[in-house]
Amino acid sequence: MTNKTKHTRKKKSWKELSPMARFGTVAAAIVQLVLLIAAQRDISRRPAEQIRGSKAVWRAVTLINFIGPGSYFAFGRKNLPGIR
Repeated sequence: MTNKTKHTRKKKSWKELSPMARFGTVAAAIVQLVLLIAAQRDISRRPAEQIRGSKAVWRAVTLINFIGPGSYFAFGRKNLPGIR
């Protein structure tokens, strides 16, 4: 296969996206930002004894898109007795 026979896909610019694609991109960015802020606030307010591992490590992990904040909320916080 030569370079001429390979199909290369050009990335679309913002102007070339459909309105629904633009809306989806903006919505995903907003959700990501809200999750990041919520995780960072929780880490700041929660005592270190209630967090599994280091606060600094969890702060860094939450910077990974979607996976980071989700991981923190699922695995980073210790379950407190009496709270469900």
